[in-house]
Amino acid sequence: MDRKLIIGTRGSELALWQANFVKDSLAAINITAELKIIKTQGDRILNLSFDKLEGKGFFTKELEEELIAGTIDLAVHSHKDLPTENPPGLIIAAVSEREDPSELLLILKDCVDVHQKLSVKYGATVGTSSNRRKAQLLAYRPDLEIAELRGNVPTRIGKLRDEKYDAIMLAKAGVSRLGIDLSEFHVEELTPAELIPAPAQGALAIQIRETDQELFEALQALHHPDVAEELAVERTVLKLFGGGCHLPLGCYCRKEDGMFEVFTSKANEGDEFPDRFFITADKTDGLAEKIVSMFTAKRALAQSVFITRELSEQSYFRKAMKKHGIAIDARSLIRTVPVITKLDPYILRDINWIFFSSKNAVEYFFALKPQLSPKVKFGVMGTGSEDTLRRNGHFAAYVGESGDTTEVAADFAAIANGSKVLFPGAEGSLRSIQQGLSAETKIVDLTVYETVLEEEVEATGADILVFTSPSNVEAYFADNLLEPNQQVIAIGKSTGKKFDEMGTRYKLPYSPDEVGLAEAVFGTDCLTNRC
Repeated sequence: MDRKLIIGTRGSELALWQANFVKDSLAAINITAELKIIKTQGDRILNLSFDKLEGKGFFTKELEEELIAGTIDLAVHSHKDLPTENPPGLIIAAVSEREDPSELLLILKDCVDVHQKLSVKYGATVGTSSNRRKAQLLAYRPDLEIAELRGNVPTRIGKLRDEKYDAIMLAKAGVSRLGIDLSEFHVEELTPAELIPAPAQGALAIQIRETDQELFEALQALHHPDVAEELAVERTVLKLFGGGCHLPLGCYCRKEDGMFEVFTSKANEGDEFPDRFFITADKTDGLAEKIVSMFTAKRALAQSVFITRELSEQSYFRKAMKKHGIAIDARSLIRTVPVITKLDPYILRDINWIFFSSKNAVEYFFALKPQLSPKVKFGVMGTGSEDTLRRNGHFAAYVGESGDTTEVAADFAAIANGSKVLFPGAEGSLRSIQQGLSAETKIVDLTVYETVLEEEVEATGADILVFTSPSNVEAYFADNLLEPNQQVIAIGKSTGKKFDEMGTRYKLPYSPDEVGLAEAVFGTDCLTNRC
């Protein structure tokens, strides 16, 4: 291409980084370009939240107008800022690789409380301009005060530094692109499965005039069709809901092992408890429409749910069921009792790692008041164990989130092989993680509790039965049978194996925690393993 291109961009540090990234990418294919900075409505009006601004495209409209007028050749956007429909005459010619779409919670160090979920103190003020983040944060932590936060990334961080907030939430992609040093803060990273990002978060969109065929063909060298296919699902969901920046909607699609996995969260208002769904499919055709139909369908999938776990009033699972009037029968079918009441200090000698496979293991171990070296690291199986470890004042250096003990064992082995690892656990433990470690790893098993099955367990007539451990499966089906219309959810693969042995179909949630279980309940119209 002989002509020199003009790239339209906003003037923030992040927007300029993105535009220069595209400029450098064009230079690599022998196309020269220069930048033109354009101020948008979102840049000019900083005293109003997004839901108070009129229309859509707060950060894109002015760039699109100049593109239509021919004063620029292409516009570089954060893809998530774009309305779901292009103005007549404009198209998205290329989509970049996707930066990690995780969210970061930056916390002032004197506002950290490791006993709390997300590590921010009780009643903290958290800054964010996003209703999507607000709804999901309050679902986890209803005690938080959410305050409006506008400005570019460095400005927002500066407001936290000035202690106008106790914590703020930012997209990891922007922080990573700018290379900002966050060492002065405590940083909690929330994965897309924990806090679902905005549609197209982390990707760049290059917009051009539809008639500029020569530029379109040149830009295909920068285009990532695999990313575009995933983003199309997310943005179609947003379009079908008629949403913009103010809609409390999160949607994230990714392809794993040949299957598309889609996480979606939606509320009507930022202070409303959001609904969440997780779904997998082998192709994207009709996938967005199916997701929207799941949200808009009447909540008649279940009138009652039985779960083998006591639940507090603030339990995520209880709140998710209560929102839709689903009755809950919550009761554990097992009891746990301590096996030892005093810990031999010699057991802790030279320990590098302590790995917990259950919440009970965490509780019973710390009830022994162990004297631990500050160098000891902790690994846990699942976010439930992670939260329990936090409540005992410690962070997990490794969290196995897949629910598959074979996968977790392989992941943990990669970082712990050659170490000395203590495994507090139940009497008769399957030792699944231990078996995945190499012979160079010194394994120390410590039985801290035993499980006792309750006698004469009463049957339930609930529509959906949720089992949270293999022992609870054994306890229930020792005296009861599954009724013809009842459906089963197993918290993880070890629990699911019990149903495999029984020849019983069950649903396996994406994550072995209360969020995953709630997602599974609302997805029981497709009762297959990981549907």
